[in-house]
Amino acid sequence: MANAYKQAGVDIEAGYEAVSRMKKHVQTTMRKEVLGGLGGFGGMFDLSKFALEEPVLVSGTDGVGTKLMLAFMADKHDTIGIDAVAMCVNDIVVQGAEPLFFLDYIACGKAEPSKIENIVKGISEGCRQAGCALIGGETAEMPGMYSTEEYDLAGFTVGIVDKKKIVTGEKIEAGHVLIGLASSGIHSNGYSLVRKVLLEDGELSLDRIYGRLELPLGEELLKPTKIYVKPILELLKKYEVYGMAHITGGGFIENIPRMLPEGIGAEIELGSWEIQPIFSLLQEVGKLEEKEMFNIFNMGIGMVVAVKEEDANDIVRLLEEQGETARIIGRTVQGAGVTFNGGTAL
Repeated sequence: MANAYKQAGVDIEAGYEAVSRMKKHVQTTMRKEVLGGLGGFGGMFDLSKFALEEPVLVSGTDGVGTKLMLAFMADKHDTIGIDAVAMCVNDIVVQGAEPLFFLDYIACGKAEPSKIENIVKGISEGCRQAGCALIGGETAEMPGMYSTEEYDLAGFTVGIVDKKKIVTGEKIEAGHVLIGLASSGIHSNGYSLVRKVLLEDGELSLDRIYGRLELPLGEELLKPTKIYVKPILELLKKYEVYGMAHITGGGFIENIPRMLPEGIGAEIELGSWEIQPIFSLLQEVGKLEEKEMFNIFNMGIGMVVAVKEEDANDIVRLLEEQGETARIIGRTVQGAGVTFNGGTAL
């Protein structure tokens, strides 16, 4: 039967080898609350040690999108897993939740053990950065569904927060200060446009350095998404945070309003933070309008937090001490949506 399955395109032995290779990486993510080991039918996590009055579980799931195609083109697979973790854990930390555990799903045309190991190596690194345990996953070999070089990657995370400490944004008022935490680059959104602009229409090479970039284009585009969990959790221990927004697909225009209550808008001061050269390259080569850029990309800011004005400078210092680049980028105002430079509505 194994030979028949192999002839159909599914290599069971390669799958076993991939699991064996990934174990040492998964083990580095373990927390004391994890029960059992890798290989069980379900992952188990003990919640009894959390001394919370009203514990609330917060979940998130996401994928990496077409950034995967850059990984295929560059044949580089050891950081794309960080992106998968980041997209999930950043989404739940904005509600004040500490990520507890993570599960992954890898679907591929051919289970090549070293490639699967590299993917899981990146996932494990992302979990370590977020402080969550990788307690399970699925690797599905699906010949005919994907080519031998292709795979898809998605993740799922669960976190916990005391009900009274959930960050909802509902208490944000006009006059609160918006602090932006720098992104590492494009992160994991907008890559269909990136490929069209830079690689298809622009015919740029992944191996060359362009303009003010410090790295070859391929390395720049594959920079992993920044994980903000640890600095945000540290911030939440010491200051009241009224709202947070993870700047993903839809950029500033779509994501900042998601944390704002009705009747409150955001006024962003352009020039208050550094916009990385990759965004200038995209805008120049693609002849994209500034409005479109802010409606698609993070433009150098991966996370926005809303705080009281009297706390803002101290919070910037705290975030800088945590290794983040943080800037005051604007404030909340009466109104709706996002405006720039105090008046230009985009």
